[in-house]
Amino acid sequence: MSELAAEGIPVVVTCRVPKLARQPYYRWLADPSTPGELERAHRANALFDAYRDDPEFGKRLLSTKLATPA
Repeated sequence: MSELAAEGIPVVVTCRVPKLARQPYYRWLADPSTPGELERAHRANALFDAYRDDPEFGKRLLSTKLATPA
């Protein structure tokens, strides 16, 4: 959206297409991610990588891997 706004397209229009409200967009723009969100993203990536490397991993094994510090 920032790229489109830089090209002169109003944020109102770019938010209307995906049916997003402007206020959450501006809130996100001021503070794009919290430390907790980054931690959850890192954990999700670790689980995705573990599953991709060995699809035999099941739910219990992946949750154990997540709970165990690296």
